[in-house]
Amino acid sequence: MEANYPKYVLYGLLIVGSWLLSCLLHFQVFHLSLFPYPSYLLSRRVVLPLALDARFLPPPPDVAGDDDGGIVRRRSSLPAKAAAEASCDGRYVYVLEVPRRFQMLTECVEGPKVFDDPYHVCVVMSNSGLGPVIPPAAAGNATVDGDIIPNTGWYNTDQYALEVIFHNRMRRYECLTGDMAAATAVYVAFYPALELNRHKCGSSATERNEPPREFLRWLTSQPSWAALGGRDHFMVAARTTWMFRRGGAGDSLGCGNGFLSRPESGNMTVLTYESNIWERRDFAVPYPSYFHPSSAREVSAWQATARAARRPWLFAFAGARRANGTLAIRDHIIDECTASPPGRCGMLDCSHGLEGSITCRSPRRLVALFASARFCLQPPGDSFMRRSSIDTVLAGCIPVFFHEASTFKKQYQWHERDADADNDNATVDRRRYSVVIDPDDVVEGRVRIEEVLRRFSDDEVAAMREEVIRMIPRFVYKDPRVRFEGDMRDAFDITFDEIMARMRRIKNGEILGWKLDGDDDVVAKDS
Repeated sequence: MEANYPKYVLYGLLIVGSWLLSCLLHFQVFHLSLFPYPSYLLSRRVVLPLALDARFLPPPPDVAGDDDGGIVRRRSSLPAKAAAEASCDGRYVYVLEVPRRFQMLTECVEGPKVFDDPYHVCVVMSNSGLGPVIPPAAAGNATVDGDIIPNTGWYNTDQYALEVIFHNRMRRYECLTGDMAAATAVYVAFYPALELNRHKCGSSATERNEPPREFLRWLTSQPSWAALGGRDHFMVAARTTWMFRRGGAGDSLGCGNGFLSRPESGNMTVLTYESNIWERRDFAVPYPSYFHPSSAREVSAWQATARAARRPWLFAFAGARRANGTLAIRDHIIDECTASPPGRCGMLDCSHGLEGSITCRSPRRLVALFASARFCLQPPGDSFMRRSSIDTVLAGCIPVFFHEASTFKKQYQWHERDADADNDNATVDRRRYSVVIDPDDVVEGRVRIEEVLRRFSDDEVAAMREEVIRMIPRFVYKDPRVRFEGDMRDAFDITFDEIMARMRRIKNGEILGWKLDGDDDVVAKDS
């Protein structure tokens, strides 16, 4: 027995070692099933915004998500892998996650009392940026006349939420890579609008400008920046271009900063809600509205609802006057709407302090208003583009603009044009879907808005409305948390395809400048 002692020790060690190995393998499979991060993310800490858990990140190559958001295993296939790599040629994106000190939603974890405040950023940016779900209308609820919002797919989305929504869509992109050398583009996951929102108007210029300066110092020190000086980088700045191009102390209210005025930012491709059409330096993309579909079927159903909506009003307006008559066109619109005969104009007057503000932030009231009118008036507000213009498209209402810089043709060129129609017949004229009225003619009394709009026949109105309804898919953002069912390109898909086309040209050595119409122009080619 004593002579065999070493042999028994060896047997025991083998048994214990096998048990430990089994536990380790079991833990690894369990860990991957809970946290299916791509391999390049396993080495870094990623702070996930509220309501975005690991299920919504792109799965590893041998893992796929089922329809319920769960995880199913599939056998790896070398031919399939080669095909996937071929489909990603020229489409690889490296996601540059930012350090914790530049992250805007680190406090948004389950438990803190911040979620008790409905206006806290963690609540506003919940559900991966979509915001709180719009609850189903109570049975027999008559508080909102003409309410047609369905019970699913609709959220109280904040107008500045695109940075978060876009980031979460990028996390599901099928051609992410951890190899910077293989990437065609670098997506910078910084939220400049949310950072700016932390500083109230009237704060010092130093307070508003130092954070973006510090961020740009960090960004330009990264290895990804060195190759092309940031020309292959892109990001979202979810406000108008003017808010990031303030000089000195900013405007008279002390709002905004100089983030996009700095030369480092000028090297990147930046997406804003409104660009300067006279001196373009960024690309405008639509505001997010309230509808975030998870299937093409949902979109088709909503388009049918918009077509069938009863529209008793000739025109509608939602907005407020400006102090001291600084926006005279708004005063004239409100005055004409108030004085118009019954059945001519529907209006949500947002001028009455907090009550007016709350009323005009109700998705049900806004959509009900716009879906009850043939034309929806969109005068400039704090800037030329209004989030209300996108709500108008969503409701199938013909937009009426009062400045060329407010039009989709000038701002949202990627989304305004129907690529499918253009491909069918390149020479076909764009069908009319909007009206432009000179504000000076209205203010100086040469025309009345009602008279202009009444000149359109019923057939012309129906044709224009159909064009607007056909635009809906190109102006909505899909739910970033789920796999979309069906074939439909949304605002993100269109934007992303245009960005990647631009990045491929840059990688090909082209140095792109700006034309007056906003399209890229080749200035030179790298030698």
